[in-house]
Amino acid sequence: MRLPVAIGAFFALTAVMSGAFGAHGLRSLVSERTLDVFQTAVTYQMYHAIALVLVTLLSAAGLSRRLLGLAAGFFITGTLLFSGSLYTLVLTDIRWVGPVTPIGGVCFIVGWVLLLMAGIRRSV
Repeated sequence: MRLPVAIGAFFALTAVMSGAFGAHGLRSLVSERTLDVFQTAVTYQMYHAIALVLVTLLSAAGLSRRLLGLAAGFFITGTLLFSGSLYTLVLTDIRWVGPVTPIGGVCFIVGWVLLLMAGIRRSV
C-alpha cells in the first residue's frame, strides 16, 4: 500500500502550498467569506492527507488491507471532490460545482466508516 502514502504526501504538500497561496496571494483579491471557504478546502485536504498516511501505517500493523484500501479510495475521491470543488468555486466563481462538495463530504464519511470497520475487525 505505497500508493496511498504517496498520494497523501502529495496532498499534504499541495495543502501547504495552497494554504500559503490563500494567506498571501488571495487575501487582497477575495472577500473574507471566500477566503474562509478556501481555508476549509485546505484544512480538509490536509486532514485527509494525514488519513492516507495513517491508512498505510495501519496496513503495516495488520488491519484489513481490503477495508483500508477502500477507505483510502474514498479519502482520495473525497479530497478531489470536496476540496477540489471548493478551490474551483473560489478561484473561478463557477457555481455549478457547489453541489459536488457534499458528495465529497459523503466520501469522507464512508472512508472513516471503513477505517472504523477495519479497526473493529482487527480488535475482534
